[in-house]
Amino acid sequence: MKHNLIDWRFVGMIFAAGLTTATIPGCGENSPLGDIAKECGLACPADGEGIVAGNFAISGVASIDSFFSSVVNFNAKANLVANNINGELAKIKARLDLPATATAAQVKAKIVADFSLDADAALVVKYQPPKCEVSVSATIEATARCDVNVEPATATVQCSGTCEVEASAMAECSGMATAKCSGTANLPNLECSGECSGTCELTAAATCEGTCKGECSAGCSATNADGSCNGSCTGMCRGTCEMTAKGSCSGQCKGTCDYDPPSGTVECEAGATVKCEASAMASVECNGKCEGEVTPPSASAECEASAKAEAQANVECTPPQLALEYEFSATATAETRLQFEAFLTGFVESYGKIVAELERSGIVLEAGAQVAAAADGALDGAFEAAADGSLKAKIGVGCAIAELEDVPAVVDDATENLSASATAAGQLTGQFTP
Repeated sequence: MKHNLIDWRFVGMIFAAGLTTATIPGCGENSPLGDIAKECGLACPADGEGIVAGNFAISGVASIDSFFSSVVNFNAKANLVANNINGELAKIKARLDLPATATAAQVKAKIVADFSLDADAALVVKYQPPKCEVSVSATIEATARCDVNVEPATATVQCSGTCEVEASAMAECSGMATAKCSGTANLPNLECSGECSGTCELTAAATCEGTCKGECSAGCSATNADGSCNGSCTGMCRGTCEMTAKGSCSGQCKGTCDYDPPSGTVECEAGATVKCEASAMASVECNGKCEGEVTPPSASAECEASAKAEAQANVECTPPQLALEYEFSATATAETRLQFEAFLTGFVESYGKIVAELERSGIVLEAGAQVAAAADGALDGAFEAAADGSLKAKIGVGCAIAELEDVPAVVDDATENLSASATAAGQLTGQFTP
């Protein structure tokens, strides 16, 4: 069933522009202009062969087809993220010999029962929010495809958050932004003078915000079969700290080290990247990847809206470092402990991906809302294109107006699919949230 997207106020616009149903013809078997459209290289997609089938080349008018591109792209990315979430949920259930219909509560209960965990302490998973980035170049390309007046070589994008500067260890951070270097810690000892994220090999006993693997002086939340610590440590950790938040590392930083460049410069060590961190309520000009909200290059209103939606739908999120807390019951055997350690390898990988895709789903769903809101702008562009008097534009606009009726169904179906998967993912992570 088709949803009716067209606002009746646009009918008045048609006649105000001196257009009639004869001047905005459609195509098809029953259209007298069907053959002419084909000879001109433009014909409306047959039923089921338009945006529903992933085809966005509908009208031949750049600004209009860019809108359809954002619809098709959102549909594809929303379903991709949903499939990724569903796939990782299925892996966790399969490892526990649970049916696909098992609830999140049943997953947790099975873990507790199979591996003799303490029913009260059970299993807790801690992590920092995943890092999600939007490509600036993709944002510019999407805008330029829509608005021919946008020059990709000179177009700029604003980032409200942190911008990773592209392909340069020498850069300037414009506006109210602070330069940071991010890369490998200083060789040969891997000393990090700033904040370390990832793994810190401790050369001496120290506090650990994350998972302590080794010796813990007091308060280890989980131990391996050999008695070594493999959880949070309230005392001092000696061994490896898998950090769930950026912090100091009193040893070898084997993850990423974020440090300030030398005073008065933005020069980083070879191989490091420059990140520009915008201050609160500010933005920074960005040419790499933006961790935050992007503002596309200045263009027509309808192009800015569809370009931003398409860029946000292409967001990529990195799974975070996880820290686990659990306790075995008094009946747990050494063999059960070893089996649990083996289970955790796959569980942690899937859980990390689920957390990243859950964060990504929120951004993609927001892009879907922006796509729906950009529909009016696409109609504005359609009528403006038809008003230029060319037969090809009029035929294309006729195709576009017919195709717009499928937009709500495509966006709604993809939104519902992703929302359902995100809800299932949220229910699972909620079972293991402290």
